[in-house]
This record gives sequence, structure tokens and C-alpha cells, in this order.
Amino acid sequence: MGSVVVFFILLFIYTKFAGPIQFSINNLNRETAVPFEVAGKGRIAAAPDTALINLGITKNASTVLDAQNNANQISIKILDALKKLGIEEKKIKTTNYSVSPNYDFSQPTQRITGYTISQNFEVKAPIEKVNNIVDSATSNGANLVGGIDFALDDKKLEELRNQARKEAVDKAKADALGLANAAGIRLGKIINIRESFGGEIQPPVVLREAVGGDVQKEETNITPGETSVEVTVTLTYETF
Repeated sequence: MGSVVVFFILLFIYTKFAGPIQFSINNLNRETAVPFEVAGKGRIAAAPDTALINLGITKNASTVLDAQNNANQISIKILDALKKLGIEEKKIKTTNYSVSPNYDFSQPTQRITGYTISQNFEVKAPIEKVNNIVDSATSNGANLVGGIDFALDDKKLEELRNQARKEAVDKAKADALGLANAAGIRLGKIINIRESFGGEIQPPVVLREAVGGDVQKEETNITPGETSVEVTVTLTYETF
């Protein structure tokens, strides 16, 4: 306590004879960092290398057992034909198997006239085998073919995403620099990055019901076109 009193006494004596103590501010920073966002979009296209093919069988019979036997015989033929084309069993998946009664509605009292068996497969295969798979399946009894989707394998997809990312970042940086120069803004460091994925949605190839016999004589010719990978990158800068 005594030291504090002595300090103020000495300060009073100093200011009494030497005048007030001078204080100065060498620098006053009036600049405030304001976030600045700009987005860039990158898009890379490539031919798909994988196809998901949906095949189906529908069979009618007077009894459930007869309908099942008919459908099973055809499904065995289709699966054997696919294996001969080099399609592994693990690439063939049953996606639907249903049994439904058929009714006669022409009479006041509904009457079951038979049964319908429906069985659907999804086949994952390389693009170059799509046409052969469709032709082989229909020639062996598949009477429903539709919804062929094209895709990229995981490794190729990630490679294209990285290319699209770089393109998006380069565009975002160029746009940020141009806008900042036009507006008289000084850019600082990048403080945040966001990305979102999109792409060109390809409508699936839909084929009509395959009727077999002599009606379908021409070979299947399905072309996958291109699949695009799209990435949008948003950069957030400090500005001054």
C-alpha cells in the first residue's frame, strides 16, 4: 500500500514540474476482414465402363406349380447363357420374384383363371457385353428387358472427381481475382472450402417387352454415350 502512495506522490511531483506525460499511437488499424465467397464449377465427361441390365420373365399357367416350373426352366437357360458370356454368378442378382392370381371379372363372382410368375434379374457387366447379354437373354426366353443404367467403376469415378475438383478450384480462384480487382478489394488467405457433387443425369435405356419369335430379328445395338462428373467448389477468402 505504501509503495502505491509513493508512486502517486512521485507522479504528482513529476507532472508538476515537467508537465503532462505525452502518449502517442503509432498505428491505428481501421481495416476489418470481411469474408468473400466465390464458386467455381468443374465438369469432366467420360464414357461409362459398367452397365446394370434389368432382365425379366413372366409366365402364366393354370396352376402355381406349372407357372413356377415354366419360369424356372427359362431362368436356368438365361443364367447358363450369361455364364457362357463370362458373367460371374455374383454379378447376377434376383431383384423380384412374385406369384399373383389372374381373375375373370366378366362374371358377377370373381373366378381365378390361372397364375402369373414374375422374376427379375439385375446383371452387372462391362459395357462391351451389353448387346450380347440382351440378345442372349431374349433368345433364351426373357420377355422383359428394360432400365439399362450406365455407370463408372469406383476407381474411375474418383479419378474424374479429382480432375473436376482441380478445374473447379482453378475457375473459382480466377473469378475471385477478377471480381476483387474490379471491386477494389484486397484478397487475403482462403479460410474455408466447400464442395458439392452433381452430374449429367442420363435417362436409363428402356426397352419394350421382348416378344421373341421372328418379330425381333435385328441384333441389339445399345450405345452408352457419355457420363459426366460435376463438382462445384466454393472458396471463402478474407478481404481487406
